[in-house]
Amino acid sequence: MTAPAPKDEAPAPQRPAKRRRAWDEVPRWQIYFPLGAYLLFTLIPFYWILLFALREPGSTSLVPWPMTFQHFEKVWTERSFGTYFENSVYVGIATLVMTTLVALAGGYALARFNFKIKRAFMLALLCSQFVPGALLLVPLFQIFAELQMINSLGSVIIAETVFQLPLSMILISGFIRNVPYSLEEAAWVDGCSRLTGFRVIVLPLLRPGLIAVGSFAFVHSWNHFLFALMFLSNQDKQTIPVGLNSLMSADSVDLGALAAGGIIAAVPVVIVFAFIQKWLITGFSAGAVKG
Repeated sequence: MTAPAPKDEAPAPQRPAKRRRAWDEVPRWQIYFPLGAYLLFTLIPFYWILLFALREPGSTSLVPWPMTFQHFEKVWTERSFGTYFENSVYVGIATLVMTTLVALAGGYALARFNFKIKRAFMLALLCSQFVPGALLLVPLFQIFAELQMINSLGSVIIAETVFQLPLSMILISGFIRNVPYSLEEAAWVDGCSRLTGFRVIVLPLLRPGLIAVGSFAFVHSWNHFLFALMFLSNQDKQTIPVGLNSLMSADSVDLGALAAGGIIAAVPVVIVFAFIQKWLITGFSAGAVKG
């Protein structure tokens, strides 16, 4: 009796060949060299401003040694940068709060309600972004003069809020559209009002978007020069951009003081972005993906 012939063993499955990506074939130096050149090109201006701010007056050394902080003391005390800093912080925080609150209410209405002039209203918001701020100076100045708000920080806060509201409202409406409407309906079924459902369900999900919108409102109002220059004439009411402009005269420019003032103006913005960068990236990705 013959033994049955052995069955052919099934061939072992072969793994598909790993596809080589385009950047795997590029030599590393072709990647790192342009990135290093771009980084060097970006960092040189920062080093230059630190050099002028930290080296002694009259020095031409390319290394800030011996290091001095007298330029910072000069702009903070003699040039009233301490007052300018407080005014800028007040204007920035107030603009952030007002812009976020009004844009949140308007963005929710655009995202959740339908009305006849909705498309025309959205078009008007978009077209308003093409209007330069200089064109608003004359009507805003007349309005604030009638309201006796010239030389008041409130005039700058209102102007900054009005200028930033259209884009902020459009962005927040996009964030709200990404929140499923069924979540709010479920809250209504459980007995919540529209306001309570929005506060409990929608608002926590909008945190990255609100941080993104609020941070840009703060940074824009912190750096904006035109409104503060036109609406504020008293020195104790001026902000940092106007204070930096006052360091330059027709006859001479104190480069050390100007560099120190620029660093004082830049540090708060750098700190803000360092703390919110995680939520900022999350907010942009949430607004870019349609839910």
